[in-house]
Amino acid sequence: MALKKQPNTFPKDFLWGGATAANQLEGGFGEDGKGISLADLNEFRPDIDISKKSNKEMTTAQIEAALNDQEGIYPKRYGIDFVHTYKQDIELLAGMGLKSLRVSIAWSRIFPNGDDAVPNERGLQYYDDLFDTLIKFNIQPLVTLSHYEMPLNLALKYNGWANRQLIDFFVRFAEVVMRRYKDKVKLWIPVNQINLYHHESFNHLGIPEDRVENLLEAKYQGLHHEMVASAKIKKLAESINPEFKVGVMLIGGVAYPATTLPQDVLATEQRNQRDLFISDVLIRGEYPGYMIRYFEENNIHLDVSDEDLMDLKAGCDFFSFSYYYTKVSDATVANQPKSSYINPLLEASDWGWTIDPLGLRFMLNVYYDRYQLPIYITESGIGLYDTLNADHTIDDPQRIEYYRTHIQQILEAIKDGVDVRGYYPWGPIDLVSCSSSEMSKRYGFIYVDLDDYGKGTGNRYKKKSYEWYKNVIKSNGSSL
Repeated sequence: MALKKQPNTFPKDFLWGGATAANQLEGGFGEDGKGISLADLNEFRPDIDISKKSNKEMTTAQIEAALNDQEGIYPKRYGIDFVHTYKQDIELLAGMGLKSLRVSIAWSRIFPNGDDAVPNERGLQYYDDLFDTLIKFNIQPLVTLSHYEMPLNLALKYNGWANRQLIDFFVRFAEVVMRRYKDKVKLWIPVNQINLYHHESFNHLGIPEDRVENLLEAKYQGLHHEMVASAKIKKLAESINPEFKVGVMLIGGVAYPATTLPQDVLATEQRNQRDLFISDVLIRGEYPGYMIRYFEENNIHLDVSDEDLMDLKAGCDFFSFSYYYTKVSDATVANQPKSSYINPLLEASDWGWTIDPLGLRFMLNVYYDRYQLPIYITESGIGLYDTLNADHTIDDPQRIEYYRTHIQQILEAIKDGVDVRGYYPWGPIDLVSCSSSEMSKRYGFIYVDLDDYGKGTGNRYKKKSYEWYKNVIKSNGSSL
């Protein structure tokens, strides 16, 4: 019997996509019954260095200050006004031949306070119309249920995911939208980048840091509740539509050892284990021994019931991750909150994010070796300063080169035997940056004429990369 021959091209049904998040492009703040979400508190701060901007912790006082602020700029409240322009924007995206678009359903648009007795019909109708438009253009939706859009009320009233009641609130939200869109959406991700709880802390877990005694323990408790909710949603999905596929999503954070010193190699391996523990739990169905030891040695005590442990055995249909860059770690930093740092051997963008196409192939192999599940790369890209020329053209050769070299490495991973099903460049149309809440950091194939302060015509223009990605899709990756 001959060995099975590995593919040397992209699968014929490969999903060439694009990825977005409701809070970064929809806008519509306060309209049609939408509630305030965590992302609505993210302020644009031009006085902070671009490499140091993030959304880490918030106190109750900082939340109240943001709510009462009349002078600050909060770009995620208006985004690129997608909630009013989605039909034209989707038609533009369809012009590239896009096969799939990753969107999130803003939790606060469906349940404005999170604990409401009934869902907001106007919010549900908006997503009905959005999905109908995608389907009209043969674009398959991939939906994220939680992408930094938790209703603020759940943070203020319940301390966010630290409270076990969030499991029921989130599962109820999931059930409402899964039943409503059961014939329109097949691919679901419960939580965006679920392992990102240091850099995107309050945005993700909604735990005000001044309202818990042990913030790190509260975060791990919150992650446990999120995992139980995700597992319950997986089981729920099977009962609503057997064709549903529910996956886990991480930020691609596997680090290289900074040196070959055994101490650095072991510390980096342990650091990477902690980065992977959530997908280990959700895919393998139980807490790994290395994580139980970590909790014991760091005096972290979690409330875990026997029912939780049974729920966590639900499994996942696919694995997905975001890929932007790689970092390195060593024995000195591996156990610190900032457990890795920029690889000095690699070129970096203006935001300090290194460019490492080989790292994408490396991670694809690491994840597939570990889980043996289909993989979707549900975010990837490079943020750049783009210039709108007088003739309304935008030259972006660096973006084309980034995608060319990364797609080449995806194909190499496929040749390695990795089951890659889709690639979703981040922000195929310019949108507000997640970590810095600015428009200057642009990812799109489509330029949106708005600046960091929300000023501009709002007009859309095709960048040179638009035609390039169109040819990539048309040729199924053979023309790069």
